[in-house]
Amino acid sequence: MRGLAAAYGRGLAGAVVLLAALWMLALILLPQLVMVERSLWSTERPEGAYAVTAQIDALYQDVTLLGMDEAAAQGAERARIAAEIEAKQAEIARLETEELAPRKVYGFQNYTRMRGLHLYIFARTILYAVLVTLLALAACYPIAYAVATKEGKGAARLMLLLVIPYAINELLRVYAWLMILDYQGVINSLLAALGLVSFKDRTWIPFLEWPASVFLAMVYAYILFMVFPIYNTIETLDKNQIEAARDLGASTVMIHRRVVIPHAKPGIAVGCIMTFMLSAGSYAVPQIMTRGQGGDWFSQLVYRQFFEANNWNIGAAYAFALLLACLAFVFLVMRLFGVGIRDIVE
Repeated sequence: MRGLAAAYGRGLAGAVVLLAALWMLALILLPQLVMVERSLWSTERPEGAYAVTAQIDALYQDVTLLGMDEAAAQGAERARIAAEIEAKQAEIARLETEELAPRKVYGFQNYTRMRGLHLYIFARTILYAVLVTLLALAACYPIAYAVATKEGKGAARLMLLLVIPYAINELLRVYAWLMILDYQGVINSLLAALGLVSFKDRTWIPFLEWPASVFLAMVYAYILFMVFPIYNTIETLDKNQIEAARDLGASTVMIHRRVVIPHAKPGIAVGCIMTFMLSAGSYAVPQIMTRGQGGDWFSQLVYRQFFEANNWNIGAAYAFALLLACLAFVFLVMRLFGVGIRDIVE
């Protein structure tokens, strides 16, 4: 705050801090609190609802019988029966309201419902997101190192090659991979031209039924979120350290192990965190790439709870459970790489 005030003045610095606080409150904290509150209750039929139902059925029978008596009665007797019917109908209306009125019950029942198949999908999604993160790290670290150590126009060209594809909407990029890996897509068409598969006999390779197709599309979709943090940290490394290690006879593997990677730990941690959270919470990529045939991701299950089952309480519980898993991964990565919040921010 003091640094902002010194650089921009107290008025502008205060406005920036206030807007940031309002943004966090309105778009992060309040929605999360609403989601947590909703995940902690569910609606149930009130106790004794079945007895109330039986009582309503008995009253309906009484009204039917009284209606028959009313038709046969005359004078004051008929008026008395009509009044009794009216009273019973009022009682029926009251009991039906009591029977249908839901009762809000607080507890962890929405979380405990995540068992069996739903728990398996949750665990599989976390595992798959970890695998996507590892694949992205293996693919992006060499790219980030090459761009960061390249000098002159070569670095700009490499950076341009990385950024240009991302001028296209993410969904279009995912659909491009769908066209490549589809049953009659680019790869299977090439294999068919070589006589290795047959569209007529439906002997194509079912790439879309394999989790690897989702992994590939996700790594491509989120590659920049891994490349840029690593690139930013490697770029700050004094290249003389690499040259000194090479002059002392260190191998390439040893240079990366002892010099580059320790310096790039904050960037690697940020890249892993961002890639994991985007992968674990991705809905569009698995939905498009698998078409529901390669197994659901947990994000698809959360979507169905909200918008198909119309059960927002269970959907909120599942979404918050996924958020907790992502936060656990964040702290695990920070511990593994030995970095703190300050190191990541810097």
